[in-house]
Amino acid sequence: MENRQIIQGRVIGPVELKQVRRLLAEHPEWSRYRLSRELCQVWDWRSLTGQIKDMAARTLLLKLAQRGWVTLPVCRRPSPNRMRHKQIQRLAHPTEPIGGALRELQPLQFLELSQAPEVGPVFDSLLQQYHYLSYTSPVGQNVRYLVRDRQGRDLACLLFGAAAWKTQPRDTFIGWTVGQRQAQLSLVANNSRFLILPWVRVPELASHILGRVARRIAADWQARYGHPVRLLETFVERARFRGGCYRAANWICVGQTQGRTRQDRHRQIHAPVKDVWVYPLRANFRQTLCG
Repeated sequence: MENRQIIQGRVIGPVELKQVRRLLAEHPEWSRYRLSRELCQVWDWRSLTGQIKDMAARTLLLKLAQRGWVTLPVCRRPSPNRMRHKQIQRLAHPTEPIGGALRELQPLQFLELSQAPEVGPVFDSLLQQYHYLSYTSPVGQNVRYLVRDRQGRDLACLLFGAAAWKTQPRDTFIGWTVGQRQAQLSLVANNSRFLILPWVRVPELASHILGRVARRIAADWQARYGHPVRLLETFVERARFRGGCYRAANWICVGQTQGRTRQDRHRQIHAPVKDVWVYPLRANFRQTLCG
């Protein structure tokens, strides 16, 4: 390996590769789990809250092995990450139609799941059953909301997680260099799931919910992870949706994806084209993100 490359958000060059190979050579008895945790210690690879990023390290090791640069020990057991093997229980719930005017449902309740963990099973069950992408469990930093009306009836689910590693329309809109994106990506959150339950038919509800969440998510993210977010993003599949609720909530469509995935190294994997929408949370968001 002669050139330095960005892998799993880290710059990997000959020095870093040598460190990985040394760990493997000196400790052939270690499991992949142990290797990833020890690598985090060697590199002091931690999240903003101080936790070692062992899942990221494990993924990096797999990518190095796929490139033929290292040979990993045989996988001994499934990942200890319980979330990967989480079984979501489908819960019974009311499905009576909810209609009328938005004002008749207010005030809405926004339950942020880290503060209301008791509604987590309801959130999981609804999102898995009714979102067209389904749902298993979030990975990495995330903030989740279950929205209810004043009677306590479930209306909507929203999931925000890690931003896309790179997407040209968003990066051009921000004005990012590669280095700035690598340094500040944690200040962008991706709205990867937004579900209005199928029996809910209330005009302007979706855009109202997006507006309410936009006013609080920076503080919720700060409280949970010790840092805020400054920009929201989402990807809307053009063949399925118009993105009207995002437009009504003053999100900005900045372009479209190219119909490729991040694994598409040879331009052969086709994915649905999606509109890229963003929502700045601060007027000076570019100054912060490009700082």
